Amino acid sequence: MIEVRSAQHRGTANFDWLFSRHTFSFGSYYDPRQSGFSDLLVINEDIVQAGKGFGTHPHRDMEIFTYVIDGALEHKDSMGTGSVIKTGDVQLMTAGTGIAHSEFNHSQSELVHFLQIWLVPDKQGVKPRYQQSHFSQTEKQGRLRLIISPDGAEGSLYVYQDVRVYAGCFEADERAQLTLADKRYAYVHVVRGMLTVNGVVLNEGDGARIRDESQIDIQQGHNAEVLVFDLRPQEQPDH
Repeated sequence: MIEVRSAQHRGTANFDWLFSRHTFSFGSYYDPRQSGFSDLLVINEDIVQAGKGFGTHPHRDMEIFTYVIDGALEHKDSMGTGSVIKTGDVQLMTAGTGIAHSEFNHSQSELVHFLQIWLVPDKQGVKPRYQQSHFSQTEKQGRLRLIISPDGAEGSLYVYQDVRVYAGCFEADERAQLTLADKRYAYVHVVRGMLTVNGVVLNEGDGARIRDESQIDIQQGHNAEVLVFDLRPQEQPDH
């Protein structure tokens, strides 16, 4: 069963320096029917103006990852980490016992466009940690590349949760399949372009909750980039 979450129905926040779309309830946007899915708590699509950003703010007991679509995002945190996250980079921050960080558009002339995604961890009170890796277009083209996992398989980033995240890019007749273990859930988020998932057409910004399916079949992409989450079978996050 596939339940589509249309891009146009997402919540929004619009400030002079930030335009954000919220797949799930976040900030001033609240919809009790959209309070996350399995261990997915937040999917925010953010566009930040040149030189602007989020000032230093704290997090605790959350797995937060950033997927840059266009531009470059500058990160600083209380662990002393300073980095620039560019297109194709994936950053994963384990907040654990507590961390404070800031995120700013690294450019003084261009926008930065990125996804920030929160996963509820299966361990609390762990030592904070920071990870960042680059996954090239070639690695993702015509296939689903594992980028986040509980065990760091295939060079993916380590997450404190039973979730696996894949990224892929698809064009024309390119096709990929992902087999799901018995009773697993999945979530698909279209980063850009359009494609079909198990025969259902999804456009840029669309999402889909997937239940009671043994396989995810992705094809008919048009300038498509997608994230696929292999998740525990529960309706809403425990947090």
